[in-house]
Amino acid sequence: MNRKRSHLFAAALVAVIAGGAAPNASPSDPPLALARESYFYVNAKTTTVNGKAFVTDQMYVEVRIPARQTHPYPIVMVHGGTMSGVNFTGTPDGREGWAQYFVRQGYAVYVVDQPGRGRSGYLTATYGPSRNVESTNSRARFVAQEKAKLWPQAALHTQWPGTGEIDDPAAQQVAASQLPAIESFEKQQFLNRDALIALVERIGPGILLVHSQAGAFAWPVADARPDLIKAILAIEPNGPPVHGVEFVGAPTWFKEGPVSLSYGITSVPLNYMPAVKSASELAFVRDEKADAPDKVVCWTQKAPARQLPNLQKMPILVLTAEASYHAPYDHCTVRYLEQAGVKPTAIRLTDSNVRGNSHVMMLEKNNKEIAAVIAQWLEKTRI
Repeated sequence: MNRKRSHLFAAALVAVIAGGAAPNASPSDPPLALARESYFYVNAKTTTVNGKAFVTDQMYVEVRIPARQTHPYPIVMVHGGTMSGVNFTGTPDGREGWAQYFVRQGYAVYVVDQPGRGRSGYLTATYGPSRNVESTNSRARFVAQEKAKLWPQAALHTQWPGTGEIDDPAAQQVAASQLPAIESFEKQQFLNRDALIALVERIGPGILLVHSQAGAFAWPVADARPDLIKAILAIEPNGPPVHGVEFVGAPTWFKEGPVSLSYGITSVPLNYMPAVKSASELAFVRDEKADAPDKVVCWTQKAPARQLPNLQKMPILVLTAEASYHAPYDHCTVRYLEQAGVKPTAIRLTDSNVRGNSHVMMLEKNNKEIAAVIAQWLEKTRI
């Protein structure tokens, strides 16, 4: 985007915030029947900075308990990078989100804000510097990705609930919702692991639904407390394994980055078997070539692969949208898990004839169709 268009976008964003403009809510859904709606915090700690006491490490948790709860295990929903729990509580054009959908299906739902994000507060003394995201970031990544065309599948995008233009109210809502975050992704992973463990220890066994960046949190939580994680719903989880990737457009499409996940699928130590004392004991190998021209080249463990026995104890779904920037590499995450003895179910939304979605599928026009795919998998898996 050139400087003039960036300034126009910023001006439009300020105007929509100042004017309080927001898309109208859909009248199609009946009133939500709740037994209880509330919030609480977990994992709060007290620290002293310059002789003054502050709270740190806390995670905000929003609670919705249906009036008729028909499923024994709640769903904990964890948002991805630059975002907050609002990703699951509505859409940028005013419709209900996945939180309401699964409450209507009889699940208790807990929606969190990551430590240092949104209503969880920020303490620079313990978190370090923050990183803000440019307000136009969302345009190339999901709002108007079909115009930016940074990866092969981007042009297939059709499900954004707006025009994707500078004056698109839905795009402005998403830009307004993006938040500063802890600059160190490694620090985020440890903080979220500890907070999510504290959450499931408080509420009991549950289903962990993670999106994007939060995928790197799910594996160490389930690894540490496999008795409390009954299933993982990995919605385009952080990846690909080991090395990050940048999208540069045609004709090369992909640029491989440095090691970003030192334990393969996370930066947090995992209970591999045989055990490792540090990530340096893990050996990785790069495939000779990509599985297809529109895919990245995967990294896996060097044979013989160490196993992840605790992640073998619960069903895992890896869900991928057709047009997302995860479409070129989620298969690498699936392969990495399989090599470690895990048996994830990989569902591409095209398998269910759900097409045209970006990475933020829970915000798009057909978000209920996608939620139904997840619900059907849970029913089939008898969770």
